[in-house]
Amino acid sequence: MEPQLEQIKTEIVTFISSTVGDAGANGVVVGLSGGIDSSLVATLCVRALGKEKVLGLIMPEEHQKDGGHTMNAVALAEKLGIEHKLIVISPMVAELEKHLPKNAGELSKANIRPRVRMALLYEHSNALNLLVAGTGNKSEETIGYFTKWGDGGVDFLPIGNLYKTHVRALARQVGVPQGIIDAPPTAGLWHGQTDEGEMGVSYEKLDRILYCLVELKLTEKGAAEKSGEEFETVRKVAGMMRKAGHKLRVPPVCKVRAPRLL
Repeated sequence: MEPQLEQIKTEIVTFISSTVGDAGANGVVVGLSGGIDSSLVATLCVRALGKEKVLGLIMPEEHQKDGGHTMNAVALAEKLGIEHKLIVISPMVAELEKHLPKNAGELSKANIRPRVRMALLYEHSNALNLLVAGTGNKSEETIGYFTKWGDGGVDFLPIGNLYKTHVRALARQVGVPQGIIDAPPTAGLWHGQTDEGEMGVSYEKLDRILYCLVELKLTEKGAAEKSGEEFETVRKVAGMMRKAGHKLRVPPVCKVRAPRLL
């Protein structure tokens, strides 16, 4: 896979550079979680633009600010030599929670966090003429595993066409620290939350199934046979894909004919 990874890296670096250049932006801002996706994106942005044009925002909650993921994010930013800021989001989250409907569920409350982070990224983007570099990968994007107008609110997705399996391989290739690569992926929605725990399927299984459904365009039965995974797991993943449709489309516009102005 190494020659393929080198080509992929070159294409992504070129994509980042041209996207920022076409927008007339001064660089990018990246939300650094200490996880593999944001670490890879930040690394590739530095390759594409230079460290002076990459800003990292590290946005933990109070109970996370001294934790492993936050420390990994700080260490990565220092390794890359990029400017970075640590912003504890707990006061903002607490203020917004006061105004939620009384029947708001735990997921609604959890989703405040990525939306606060998105708002902070865009405030820095607006003030400094930067683009928000998204950190979503194809595994998550395809099944809608992101918060609408939260971590899904970005200007472009450098690794949005790479499955998690490929993200891990490319991260090793470009020198992302092994401790970050090996850490259980988490969106930081609540204490102890992990991506695989919430999705109910490992990334390894998910990627094999998605490859069969998306790239090979197999039926659910065919995907189960080709991937070697249980049919129920394949059906679950296919259902997640269908439910994600509204997250992957731009808002629909009513096609009413506009009245004449002239």
